[in-house]
Amino acid sequence: MSEIISLQPSAHESDRAGGRKTCPVCGRESVEGLAPIVALPEELQRIVLANAPAGALVSSVCARCIELFERARVQLATDAVVFEQGGLVLPTPLRLDSDERFTGRGQTIAFLDSGFYAHPDLTTPQNRILAYHNIVADGLSTLETTDPASWHGMMTSVVAAGNGSLSNGFYRSIAPDARVVLVKISASGRIPERNIKQGLDWVLEHKDEYNIRVVNISAGGDGESSYLNNPLAKTVERAVRRGLTVVCAAGNAGLQPGHPVYPPASAPSCIAVGGLDDQNSLDRVRRGMYRSSYGPTFDGLQKPELIAPGIWVPAPILPHTPTAAEAELYAALDAASDAELHSLIEAHKAIDPDLYDARDLPVPLLRQLITIKLREGNVISEHYKYVDGTSFAAPIVSSVVACMLEANPDLTPQGVKRILLDTSERLPHIEIDRQGWGVVAPRRAVELALALRPIVA
Repeated sequence: MSEIISLQPSAHESDRAGGRKTCPVCGRESVEGLAPIVALPEELQRIVLANAPAGALVSSVCARCIELFERARVQLATDAVVFEQGGLVLPTPLRLDSDERFTGRGQTIAFLDSGFYAHPDLTTPQNRILAYHNIVADGLSTLETTDPASWHGMMTSVVAAGNGSLSNGFYRSIAPDARVVLVKISASGRIPERNIKQGLDWVLEHKDEYNIRVVNISAGGDGESSYLNNPLAKTVERAVRRGLTVVCAAGNAGLQPGHPVYPPASAPSCIAVGGLDDQNSLDRVRRGMYRSSYGPTFDGLQKPELIAPGIWVPAPILPHTPTAAEAELYAALDAASDAELHSLIEAHKAIDPDLYDARDLPVPLLRQLITIKLREGNVISEHYKYVDGTSFAAPIVSSVVACMLEANPDLTPQGVKRILLDTSERLPHIEIDRQGWGVVAPRRAVELALALRPIVA
C-alpha cells in the first residue's frame, strides 16, 4: 500500500489483558494497535466492512486484516476476468471457436524448449510423445525428472497438443490428437541462439523419421540482427524450404523501447506470433493486445504476422513440485466444508506456513485468504494454472497448423501461412504493426485448408 496508516487505539474495540486491543473483524489480539477505518483508502474500507461480522461495530481494524484485504483488493483488480467466470479460465478451443472435427490426427509437432516432462495430457490414454532429444552436454534430465527447466516446455507442448486428461478433457488443446517430438535445448535460464539452431538442425535431420511437419519455438535469440547473416534465421529459412512450418513466439518486449523482435521470430518465412488479451471472455468487443514484441524488424519486416491468446492461457502445473503441492492444497481447501478447513490446514503445515499461521481466523476470513492464495498462484485447479506470454500464444497457432495439415496434408509451409493470414480477424482499434494480420481464426483456417484440398477422381 502507498499510504501510511497510523495504528492508534480505538475506544470502540474491546481490551484484553495487558491493554491489547482485539480486532473486531478477525477477533485476534493486536500488539501494534488498531488502525481507524477512516484512515484506509475508500475501496479498502468497503472490502473490510463487507467482511466484518454481521452487526459488529467496526471503527478500526488490525494490521493483519489490512494486509489480508489489501491483497484481496489487488486480486479483485488484476484478476477480475477470472472472478467473472467463477474462478475458471475458458478453454482455448472454446475461446477461439475451433473446428472439433479436426484434432491434429496424424500430425507431428516438434518443440524446442528448455526442458520437458511426460505429462499425462500427452501420455494417456496413449503416449503421443514420439521422441525426446537432449542437446545439453552431459544432460541428466529425462521426461520423468521435474527440474526447474522442465516446466516451460511441458506447458508449451501441452498447450499445443494436450488432451486435458487431468481435467476430463475440459482443458484440452486445439490439437489433442497430435503427436509430439520434444527437443531440450537448455539446462536453465536464457536459451542461447546457438542452442536453438542446434535443436532445429536435429529436427531437420529427423523430420522424415517422425513425420514432423510443424516446429514450435517459444524462445528468443541473442539480439537483433539481419536474417541475411544470422545463423539461426538462416536455419529457419532452410527448414521452411524443406517443408517445415516454423512457428515462433514474437517475444514479450512490447512495452520496452524499440519493442525488438529477435531471431528466430524475425526470420521472414517463419510465422511469428504475438499475444492477444481476450479478457478471458467470448465477447470479441473486449479483445485487446498483450505486451508482445512487434516490428519492424532489423530488416524492416512486419512481425508478428498473427496474434493468439497470450494471457489467461490454461496450462498444466509441473507435478511433484512445491507449486503442485500448493495448488493441490488450495483446491482441496476451496472444495472442503467449513468443518474440514482447520484440520486440512493443520495436516499441511509445511506446504504453506502463511496459511497455517492464519488457521484460527474466522471461517469467512479463512475463505477469503484461500481465494487470495488461488488467485495469487494463478491456480485453476490442482492440476492447472493460467499463464501468460507469447511462449504460449505460439503453440496455440502450432495446434491450428496441425489441424490444417490434417484437413489438407498437401499444404506447403507457404500455403499454411497464406491461409492463416487470409482468415485471421483484424482488431479494429489496434495498430497493424502490433497485431499483424490479426487474431488466428482456427475454424476459418481449417475450412479454407479443406476447401483447397485436391479433388481425387
